[in-house]
Amino acid sequence: MYDSRPNLIIGFHGCDETVKQKLINSSSSIQKSKKPYDWLGHGMYFWENNHDRAMEWATEKKKRGEIATPAVVGAILQLGYCCDLLDSRYVQLLKEYYNLMADAYKIVGRELPQNKNLSHDVHKDRILRVLDCTVIEYMHDEIYDRYKQDIFNKGFSDLKIFESTRCVFTEGGPIYKGAGIFEKSHIQICIRNPDCIKGFFNPRKSTSFNSWVERK
Repeated sequence: MYDSRPNLIIGFHGCDETVKQKLINSSSSIQKSKKPYDWLGHGMYFWENNHDRAMEWATEKKKRGEIATPAVVGAILQLGYCCDLLDSRYVQLLKEYYNLMADAYKIVGRELPQNKNLSHDVHKDRILRVLDCTVIEYMHDEIYDRYKQDIFNKGFSDLKIFESTRCVFTEGGPIYKGAGIFEKSHIQICIRNPDCIKGFFNPRKSTSFNSWVERK
């Protein structure tokens, strides 16, 4: 009953300026990330209502020589059927699929992948989320396989395919000594169904409303 996330959300995607312009001018430019360490599985990633963090991320990529011109593109998102890991129901669901995957790995004698730290990360945030990505993709694959089996056997299925994934992350170390608030904490959204992206826009700079009123 409460599975769908019908409200609109503003997301920000850090990227190179050329990618930003392609997304604004052509919706067919949407590309899924399929890295083995993606934090929430494969899809297109957005920082929820966090323009500055998206720009910081893009700037860090420029420093590493991965992009030429840091930029941020805004998007209007509707998450649809979302695996929202801020919701206890989906936390428990993912945990169940982890147990299934762990059993499957054990049967064939394989070791589970692990989340890993980058060598230069002083905060040890386990930036390379190989385990988490593998578990989330395992869950999606298992649900989709059951869905297809239902269609084959019955012609219909009561199962729904997740269109997006959402989670909060604490990252970057405490903002002051003894703090429980962290420098880079954020909510991240992974869009699996491109139709959840209602449109892209060029984020505008804030206007001083008081000054604007005075000019009027």
